[in-house]
Amino acid sequence: MATKPGVLTDWPWTFLGNYKYIVMAPWVVHSVYSYIAKDERERDLTNFLILPILLWRMLHNQIWISFSRYRTAKGNNRIVDKTIEFEQVDRERNWDDQILFNGTLFYLGNLTLKGGSNLPFWRTEGVIIAILLHAGPVEFIYYWLHRALHHHYLYSRYHSHHHSSIVTEPITSVVHPFAEHISYFTLFAIPLLTTTLTETASIASFVGYITYIDFMNNLGHCNFELIPRRLFSIFPPLKYLMYTPSFHSLHHTQFRSNYSLFMPFYDYIYGTMDQSTDTLYENSLRRAEESPNVVHLTHLTTPESIYHLRLGFASLASKPLSTSHNWYMRLMWPVTLWSMMVTWFCGRSFVVERNVFKTLKLQTWAIPRYSIQYSLLRQRAKINSLIEEAILEAEEKGTRVLTLGLLNQGEEVNRNGELFIRRHPQLKVKLVDGSSLAVAVVLNNIPKGTTKVSLRGNLSKVCCSVAIVLCQRGIQVSVSDEDDYIMLKEKCSTEVQNNLTLSRDFSQKIWLVGEGVGKAEQMKASKGTLFIPVSQFPLQKLRKDCFYHYTPAMSTPKHLENLDSCENWLPRRVMSAWRIAGIVHALEGWDVHECGHMMFSIEKIWQATLQHGFRPIAMPTDASKKL
Repeated sequence: MATKPGVLTDWPWTFLGNYKYIVMAPWVVHSVYSYIAKDERERDLTNFLILPILLWRMLHNQIWISFSRYRTAKGNNRIVDKTIEFEQVDRERNWDDQILFNGTLFYLGNLTLKGGSNLPFWRTEGVIIAILLHAGPVEFIYYWLHRALHHHYLYSRYHSHHHSSIVTEPITSVVHPFAEHISYFTLFAIPLLTTTLTETASIASFVGYITYIDFMNNLGHCNFELIPRRLFSIFPPLKYLMYTPSFHSLHHTQFRSNYSLFMPFYDYIYGTMDQSTDTLYENSLRRAEESPNVVHLTHLTTPESIYHLRLGFASLASKPLSTSHNWYMRLMWPVTLWSMMVTWFCGRSFVVERNVFKTLKLQTWAIPRYSIQYSLLRQRAKINSLIEEAILEAEEKGTRVLTLGLLNQGEEVNRNGELFIRRHPQLKVKLVDGSSLAVAVVLNNIPKGTTKVSLRGNLSKVCCSVAIVLCQRGIQVSVSDEDDYIMLKEKCSTEVQNNLTLSRDFSQKIWLVGEGVGKAEQMKASKGTLFIPVSQFPLQKLRKDCFYHYTPAMSTPKHLENLDSCENWLPRRVMSAWRIAGIVHALEGWDVHECGHMMFSIEKIWQATLQHGFRPIAMPTDASKKL
């Protein structure tokens, strides 16, 4: 929002929220019906193609968003080092509003303007006219309009909304108040209207010009330099005809320079070119890929989780991953299936996120495999190969700590990373599975005064450790599976074995839940039971009369920067214990592995984590008062 919002700041359909797309429904229905119902000679292909053009624009923008976030996370050729936070993501969530608005006007123009329907595919004169009109009037008028928008009156009421983003993303380019966008559309409509009214327009000129506007807008706001130096060497005048990402980035950091649209020509003429433009361009081109101090290695979970990655849909990534699928996710199933096929054959891990914690550079890498693939025996060798390659790559980059944040069956696949320590005993990068901190978080999630708990689900390294510590503290731990009971009893010392019981009773009010707890078992719990997950997967919330804690996680301090997406199903600025453990290991300089059967001191890592600003998450309810 602008600092002093002016008239027509909000878009007309803001009140509709995610249902705003229905504003296009009448136009789309009419277009499809007309094309199907009319005789072949009466059909208007131009009208029918408006919807595919709008969808192409959305896809085009999304490609830029994903590519930009990937490149800026890697670091090579990054321009601005400052970080993005949730506030910017929320402000830029409505980037597609301008597509809906433009689509409505395209339909209106098609129906009302002479020469706006039944366009041929190509007209050379129309293409030339559009190019000349853009290079002349459009660029000139935009330059002075842009300077006017930086006048304090218009800036405070409109343009400051756009400039709230110091670090730009491709979608920043179209995030403006409604009134400001009306002025831009009026300007960009000059070539379109002129060719339409002179009957020289064509489908190619319309689609080409709109795609050019989108491409250059995204290019200028992507925050990494990708225009090669050779291009300007071959044709030196090009520096006056095409801007670079670093050119426009300076406008967002300096505000009073580099006003041009896509052609810097007028900044040179009127003396508003920033003196550091060429220097920033050269420095950005030379910038090497970033070497992280800590790498968090994870993988995809559900098929839809690919959209929740930071490289996916920004609006979804900024919210916790929900088990209830949105209606538009069902419509995306062809893309979802295609993405699964791509990841199935993808040969290596990829960077999905970059964070900064004090002096530490953090990166999250994703293994291109889904949870279901971890349960397939024939996939395990390939999965381990991908993990091993990622570890060796981190070693080569000088990474100090790599957290094995693999969310599913890590013990069965590679024994929590022990496999890689045996294969590479001289590893300098320390492998951390985060079990000790996960145990500490679970123990601190159990309400004070608890005397007995029920351990449910499949036993894991964390489950076993939690059960043993609770027994040592004099808390009764009941286990329902006889084999699990025998194994745990062998791990407990003789003095505390009496605190471990075999029971199929469901009366306990505290359930420590690992993976494998089904619906039937959950429904047998007593009313008011508190479910505390011991694994990274949350329990499906089936009971309204019970309480559900988050998976082992902690809230992050403010100096953890560039955190603009949620980690799986966790709330904003909350991070899983497994991921935090790697950060703490690096901060403390602990030169040890924590994987396989190895466990770090639970109390030591808990105190160190608190000292670095991480905090326990409050109970989601006041369940502790009722237990």
